[in-house]
Amino acid sequence: MADTTDADFTATPHRADAARPRSEPIVRTITRDDVRAALSEGLSDFRAAPRFGLFFGAVYALGGIALVILTAYSGMGYLAYPLAAGFALIGPFVAVGLYEVSRRRETGEALAFGPVLGVVFSQSKRELGWMAFVTLFVMIIWMYQVRLLLAIFLGFQSFATLGDFLTVVFTTPEGLMFLVVGNLVGAVLAAALFSLTVVSFPLLLDRDVDFITAMITSVKAVVTNPKPMLGWAAFIVATLVLAIVPFFLGLLIVLPALGHATWRLYRRLVEPAPESAEAA
Repeated sequence: MADTTDADFTATPHRADAARPRSEPIVRTITRDDVRAALSEGLSDFRAAPRFGLFFGAVYALGGIALVILTAYSGMGYLAYPLAAGFALIGPFVAVGLYEVSRRRETGEALAFGPVLGVVFSQSKRELGWMAFVTLFVMIIWMYQVRLLLAIFLGFQSFATLGDFLTVVFTTPEGLMFLVVGNLVGAVLAAALFSLTVVSFPLLLDRDVDFITAMITSVKAVVTNPKPMLGWAAFIVATLVLAIVPFFLGLLIVLPALGHATWRLYRRLVEPAPESAEAA
């Protein structure tokens, strides 16, 4: 497939910009085989256009590193773990550029940073911006509940280092209770956000729908396919944890692989728009 240079910095008009009647997205039933196929196709996208994956992966990794360093220098190193966990929640928004790369590979459009970033920035000012707000809001809730649970279970202790915090968490009954309850609450928030975003971000990039419709469609996709989607969510969590452990560096590979695969899974979960199906 032809790949153009980065000299073309004029974003081509996105097909969602064209005036046309909106159609209600239709959710398909999938199996675990579809999830495996989507992952394989996503890896193929990454191999075909690695510079885009590495770029967006680096942006995500550097953001995580910067947050951890900031907490350390501000004397709140004990927040490094919950902050890293919360940072993983905004992955779907960062991966929008990867969805656009996969979409362009499908349609044969130019693969250059100018058009790709141009579409991402233009969409961020529309319905995609509201979805980014939803994602950020959930992350803020996560951080507030961490502070609340710290106050409930550990009082208002001060921890000089992350090591001191981990010692208290893993060696005291109060610390263990904080760990259990915190992770349970985090799991509920993560599951809710996964259900709201797994399809909504790709759908908003691909179709002319509002963000409420996109979130409803995303939840429908999860409810209609509970087993394969639960397996996909568990795989995402496991790979993100492994990617974050080496100081976020694993995100260079994991984010693009998951991002491209999420787009491919979206294609299997949601019927094409009627005009797209007719064109095909």
